Amino acid sequence: MATYDDSLIAMIEEKARRIRVNIIKAIGAAGSGHPGGSLSCADILAVLYFHAMRIDPKRPDWEDRDKFIMSKGHAAPALYAALAEAGYFPVEELLTLRKLGSRLQGHPDMKKTPGVEISTGSLGQGLSAANGMAIAAKLDKKDTRIYVLLGDGELEEGQVWEAAMTSVHRKLDNLMAFVDYNGLQIDGSVEDVKSLKAVGEKWRAFGWHVMGIDGHDIRQIMTAIDEAKQIKGKPTVAVARTVKGKGVSFMEGGVDWHGKAPNRDQVYKALVELGERIVDGGGVVNG
Repeated sequence: MATYDDSLIAMIEEKARRIRVNIIKAIGAAGSGHPGGSLSCADILAVLYFHAMRIDPKRPDWEDRDKFIMSKGHAAPALYAALAEAGYFPVEELLTLRKLGSRLQGHPDMKKTPGVEISTGSLGQGLSAANGMAIAAKLDKKDTRIYVLLGDGELEEGQVWEAAMTSVHRKLDNLMAFVDYNGLQIDGSVEDVKSLKAVGEKWRAFGWHVMGIDGHDIRQIMTAIDEAKQIKGKPTVAVARTVKGKGVSFMEGGVDWHGKAPNRDQVYKALVELGERIVDGGGVVNG
């Protein structure tokens, strides 16, 4: 396993914390949104945007950039928080989430939001789009890499597996997928709604290079990305075991928080748990 400097890990962990803080602030201000599945993928996004991907927030359309697709588009608050923290737009704009006229709609919109590569929200389509981007990069002889994040419940969509076949058929070794495997979806447990069973073996049977990781362990996420870069002739998927609502005690593992916004008192409690410092008058400032 590769070794990483402790200061680098600490920096990425702090970015993940900031992403979670801003997820809570944005959804709280909007009064609607999807906190559970946004919080569960924060660590993966922190590694991608602050370590792994070659990007330039000042040039969102830079031709040689790496690309990220949030296939489970309802986790838009996590993507927006990562983009803002990276400098694509002001962090303060996150408080306009879901407001009329805002660039930050309930699902990602590539025509409105800097850094959003494709509009998502209809589940199951992100991997197909990622395939197209990966194929285009190969045709253009570019060394850019494409990353896509899928939800575990999303894997119940048939188009995901059609796309998985294409990824292998086209030998897309410049493509890496993450499965945010938090075990819960809007209707309950993934196992109860439509069991995936041995999900890693399914991907392996389709011809993918497969890894199982702790989706909250920064070092494991970094190692998986580094390993994927060494794989030739096939795409890579990391099945990341995560906790829905990670970082907020009363949200962790709770299916009720799939698509419910916290009220003012819950926002306050969540931010305190996430390490925000409370000042006189009940205001919250950065920790």
